[in-house]
Amino acid sequence: VQLQASGGGLVQAGGSLRLTCAASGRTFSTSGMGWFRQAPGEEREFVASINSSGGSTYYTDSVRGRFTISRDNARNTLYLQMNSLKPEDTAVYYCAARRYGVAWTTQRSTYDYWGQGTQVTVSS
Repeated sequence: VQLQASGGGLVQAGGSLRLTCAASGRTFSTSGMGWFRQAPGEEREFVASINSSGGSTYYTDSVRGRFTISRDNARNTLYLQMNSLKPEDTAVYYCAARRYGVAWTTQRSTYDYWGQGTQVTVSS
């Protein structure tokens, strides 16, 4: 599976961005997928996850109510809509896919495929 993340950029606090992750090389619709982020000097952390059908999602507390994860299985694409952005959201954002699992999960070790990352910078 190849994952290509895009959509990052520089935005002012309170603004919005939509990240996109295009998947190829395998049946996308049977994989649970997620978004993680990594700020400079920090560990990569979980942001949001979605099950294979798109019917179940989960968010880390700091983004719940501001971010929305979704997927279009017909287009093999994963999205992360980010609203009300804060400076602390600044990080490189990575999309990830599970090889065998259909459920959402928060653990990095359960994801087998990773995109290259896209930079999100939120200015105050």
